[in-house]
Amino acid sequence: MLYYFSTYLTVLFSGFNIFRYITFRSFLGFILSFTISLIVLPWFISFVKQKQFVQTIRDDGPKTHFVKQHTPTMGGIIILFAFLLSVIISARPNRFVLWSIFATVYLGILGFMDDYLKIIKKHPRGVPAKYKLMFQLLFSLILCFYLYLAPVNYQYSTHLHIPYLKEAFVSIGIFYFLIVILTFVGASNGINLTDGLDGLAVGNIIFVSITYAILAYVAGNYKLASYLKLIYVAGAGELTVVLSCLIGACLGFLWYNSYPASIFMGDTGSLFLGGLIGIIAIFIKQELLLVIAGGVFVVEALSVIIQVAYYKKTKRRVFLMAPLHHHYELKGYPEPKITTRFWIVSILLSIIALSSLKIR
Repeated sequence: MLYYFSTYLTVLFSGFNIFRYITFRSFLGFILSFTISLIVLPWFISFVKQKQFVQTIRDDGPKTHFVKQHTPTMGGIIILFAFLLSVIISARPNRFVLWSIFATVYLGILGFMDDYLKIIKKHPRGVPAKYKLMFQLLFSLILCFYLYLAPVNYQYSTHLHIPYLKEAFVSIGIFYFLIVILTFVGASNGINLTDGLDGLAVGNIIFVSITYAILAYVAGNYKLASYLKLIYVAGAGELTVVLSCLIGACLGFLWYNSYPASIFMGDTGSLFLGGLIGIIAIFIKQELLLVIAGGVFVVEALSVIIQVAYYKKTKRRVFLMAPLHHHYELKGYPEPKITTRFWIVSILLSIIALSSLKIR
């Protein structure tokens, strides 16, 4: 919105031209979303407490979690609100921004329905997992159809960029769309599974978002993309603004979600946060790098898959409990220590992912 206003305002005063710069609007979006999240959340916490929209603790989970039984939840609504409002104000609405908004709202509604059934209607499992997966697959198929008709880069429409190798762009034809589906669905569910400790998921999201904000800026800048041997994606720079808004909203939420949490995000937040990171990775042609930058989410998801598969075959468990963070809880590690160490790992993985810009 400010981008278009600045076009007219610069006629009156040339200083308004600053709103046309991605870097300035990224900073502005971050400040806006952080401020909105920080200010609105205390009111929202009081509201959900009054309505008794509180977290339901599973009987088969760690016993230490029963103290969280009456903690307010559905805080993802405020992350969503702060994010969308700041994006509308600070980002230039090109096709990537509009798709990001679409994915955010779509998964936000799906997550809200899950929280609504569990928290308000007292349905123990919320939206059945198969239906959540079905709606995620539906969106990813729509995205595949769009990318088939309007690729982000026509020269590399079905190419995968192999990190750490010089100009390694491999065409995999129609199988590329399978990568799109796996990236979108996997990212959404990976973050959902990680959201089990105070501050764990949202903290890791911040680190991954910073990584992809830098990658998006480089991919959208022709000179930088050419110099660093990345696939150039015209207009992708605006995703830096989008991710800056996400970082601000998540940081404001972390203020209240850090241990001991005053509120949880619920599926309203975790589903759309993962889906948004996934779709941005697809748009800037850095799908494989998400496995590294989002390594914490990948390991958390794999721990569940391994646990379930191994138990079905042998009736024994690999981990004391899955996802992985629960395994360490049952081994006696304090919750803040687990969260902090997972954050440290995420920071290291983000640095390794960014090093791909020069290691070729």
